[in-house]
This record gives sequence, C-alpha cells and structure tokens, in this order.
Amino acid sequence: QVQLVESGGGLVQAGGSLRLSCAASGRLFSSYAMGWFRQAPGKEREFVAAIARNGVNTDYADSVQGRFTISRDNAKNTVSLQMNTLKPEDTARYYCAADFHLNKQTVRSSTGAYEYWGQGTQVTVSS
Repeated sequence: QVQLVESGGGLVQAGGSLRLSCAASGRLFSSYAMGWFRQAPGKEREFVAAIARNGVNTDYADSVQGRFTISRDNAKNTVSLQMNTLKPEDTARYYCAADFHLNKQTVRSSTGAYEYWGQGTQVTVSS
C-alpha cells in the first residue's frame, strides 16, 4: 500500500508559479506510475499530468502543456509538479495519485487507473 501526502499549494497571482510536491510512503515507489489530477468546485476530477516509472515518459493535459512540468525522484519517493504561468482557471484542489503498472514506460490519464490517492492541496490563482 502507498500513502501519498501533497504539499506546496497556496494563493498566487495570475502569471505566477507554484511547485507542488507529493511524498510517498510505503514500499516500491518505483513500481508506480504517478499522476497529478485536479478538481474545481462543481466539476469532475480531471487529469493534469503523469509520469511513468522510468521517469522519462510523461503526459500532460492540453490545458497545461508547456506550462506545467512533472518530475519524480525514485530515491526520495517524491513526485513534483512545477506550475508556471498560472491562470485563474488553474484554481482547483490538486491530487497526487499512484498507478501500479508492470510496464516502466506506461503513463495513463484515466482516474480509474490509479489505485492510491492523496488528500489534495489547494491552489488558488487570483486574476
């Protein structure tokens, strides 16, 4: 089992940056692809970014492509999301999630693919 704890959220002005981090406890962190999702009030949870077990293959939602960067450190059991040029529409609660997968290159964007979830961290972007 994996426990995930997010940090780094906060209030930022449009155009600013934030870096979210997710610390994973438990064994075999490197056996999981990792993803970031977000959920705004009244909306469904949506995919933001994911990174494969190998730390190389990544995927991004079109809305964040070129502005957000996902990375992971398997030695430290962490995954991060660098968010630049933030927009008010990025306001949401951001969740870290873990996807157990045998293939080291696979990244998935479906919420149903992820077995473990953190409690989330709030990101608010003011205009």
